[in-house]
Amino acid sequence: MPRRILGIDPGLTRCGLGIVDVHGRQRLEFVHVSVVTSSPGDELPRRLRVLSDGIDKILDDFQPDSIALERVFAQQNLPSVMGVAQISGVVLVTAERRGISSALHTPSEVKAAVTGYGSAEKQQVGTMVQRILRLDAIPKPADAADALALAICSAWKSPLGAASAAATRASAPQQSGNASHQRDAPTAAQSAWLAAERAAKSRDRRVR
Repeated sequence: MPRRILGIDPGLTRCGLGIVDVHGRQRLEFVHVSVVTSSPGDELPRRLRVLSDGIDKILDDFQPDSIALERVFAQQNLPSVMGVAQISGVVLVTAERRGISSALHTPSEVKAAVTGYGSAEKQQVGTMVQRILRLDAIPKPADAADALALAICSAWKSPLGAASAAATRASAPQQSGNASHQRDAPTAAQSAWLAAERAAKSRDRRVR
């Protein structure tokens, strides 16, 4: 039975929602993508309620097994960070109440997972999402493509976690010859993701 992942690109004005089914270790199937919105002219409690209601409906309709959410990180645009943090809190509480597991991924992790490059542009991410999920067009707006990218990133986390062990083995002396070394070595995309994960962990340690 496939594992269903809901990717959420959090935002107070636009919140991207993308769902994929994971078959086996890596094969992905597109399920759904949409964007829920709130009006900047409304008071904050109402905006959060509108977005929460939209997310609840998706959870009821599609019953995902897990949620992948973009990790909040500091930027110069403080109002944007605050909005992301507020809706992220709503998502995490909702997931906890429903007993749905959740995972946080930094933008660089997501970009590395999808494109193999942790500093990829949004257009590159959208193009790769389209190719990976075999879609007719790049999902619009960008929040929709980013939500699917989060789901893809989370879906491929376990195989790439295994790649970390492969990278460790590859750095050790090989007793089985060069063919074994090549078989165990991570791909370029896997290496990029592992580097992004290390950078994210390093930033977390500095913040603490």
